[in-house]
Amino acid sequence: MKIYTKTGDKGQTSLIGGTRVPKQHVRIEAYGTVDELNSWIGLIRDQPAAAHSSKILIEIQDRLFTIGSSLAADPEKSKMKIPDLKEEDVLLLEQEMDKMNESLPEMKSFVLPGGHTAVSYCHIARCVCRRAERATLRLSETGFVADLVIKYLNRLSDYLFVLSRLFSQELKATEIPWKPRM
Repeated sequence: MKIYTKTGDKGQTSLIGGTRVPKQHVRIEAYGTVDELNSWIGLIRDQPAAAHSSKILIEIQDRLFTIGSSLAADPEKSKMKIPDLKEEDVLLLEQEMDKMNESLPEMKSFVLPGGHTAVSYCHIARCVCRRAERATLRLSETGFVADLVIKYLNRLSDYLFVLSRLFSQELKATEIPWKPRM
């Protein structure tokens, strides 16, 4: 199988189902941002601090491929069987956040991103996840997007924030509270 097809040289690409759309189409933006997020999650998984979270991060990457497949399919023309996201996928994120929060100090203010490279990667992934959520919401205004996709992306950004705090604690990084200048 060749990686290059030359069919996108004029700024168009195919959705699952064969529909051709411009590469800047909102559907492409949505699944492209999910793909970018998946790469950031891979970078987080590669951090030594993530050893205990690796299994969950692999699950998340698998779910992001599921979401990407769903977003890349033309809902009216695709006959391909696409994997489904399930409510238990969202519940897993919630359960993992609850477990992590048990050992974390109570938050009393926003915290500045940073303190350690692994923490910063979590914050970057959180921001990319929010962008993926916004792109997916824009897509849902004109095309079909399963509600669970939006819910999962919303919960995943929360998970990444809590993971950043856990990494801060485990790596003994200073968590700097934001103190607004008044």
